[in-house]
Amino acid sequence: MIDEKRAGGRLDQFLASELGALSRMRIANLIAAGACLVNRGEARPGYHLKPDDLIEITIGDGPPTSMDGEPIALEILYEDSHLLVVVKPPGMLVHPTRSVKRGTLANALAYHLNRLQFEETAPAPHLPNQEPENPSSEIRYPQSVVRPGIVHRLDRDTSGLMVIARTQRALSILSRHFNRRLVRKRYTALVEGRMSDDAGAISAPIGRDPDHKPHWRVMDDGKAAETRFRVLERRGGVTMIELEPVTGRTNQLRIHCAYAGHAILGDRLYSNAPAERLCLHASELAFHHPAGGEWMEFYSPLPADIMRVINDE
Repeated sequence: MIDEKRAGGRLDQFLASELGALSRMRIANLIAAGACLVNRGEARPGYHLKPDDLIEITIGDGPPTSMDGEPIALEILYEDSHLLVVVKPPGMLVHPTRSVKRGTLANALAYHLNRLQFEETAPAPHLPNQEPENPSSEIRYPQSVVRPGIVHRLDRDTSGLMVIARTQRALSILSRHFNRRLVRKRYTALVEGRMSDDAGAISAPIGRDPDHKPHWRVMDDGKAAETRFRVLERRGGVTMIELEPVTGRTNQLRIHCAYAGHAILGDRLYSNAPAERLCLHASELAFHHPAGGEWMEFYSPLPADIMRVINDE
């Protein structure tokens, strides 16, 4: 039943606050499917609650979402009440997709950030032949669920550093810093051939062509894109370089390296450069803390599988 304090609010917002373990999309789908009733009648997401309204909702298993936590190990370099910095492994999607619903970074983060809350809200134990005092407590959700704030993304095959917001305020501030280019991001890559210049920049516009694959590529009418590079080591027919994206276009580093004639090893989308994985690693990330403002720097060494490639040269 709705009390005076809850009256006047929207139904979907009320359900989101009460059932924090469910995504807003899942709640909207439940309402659309008729799984939520108000006073035994059909409900609308924008319905404004009234005192003494009776809200009933049936929650089935439903499809998995990014808020379905999974106990997947995370490499965490730093964590506080505002954010955490993790190293994403290669082969892991950041978000679930239509075809991949499990095993993503978002699933791992949802479990990590809410594990203690879910444990604290577990049903109270009762004797086998004794009914619980409140049957509805068999399924309970935390009062406050921490939703992983994905500030930026890495390709599925790219490994390396990512910062994750733990609060909406941290997400807003960090997102603004990323958009204003107040964040330093550097990647380490192994590319084909011996690059002649020790440092420089690759400038080529990137656009999306839906009629050709790969869809994202260098196009005359694309958006301006620039990548700075610096050679770290040359060995055999491979060059290790540091990449710094000045802009943030989709697949920019992979596209620009291939365009410059030095495709990233293991890039099966933009070249046939041989390697067991994409040799691209987000190795440096620096930003202002969203609460205190202090400058924070994080570094991640090249993974062992990429090091094996350069050592075999």
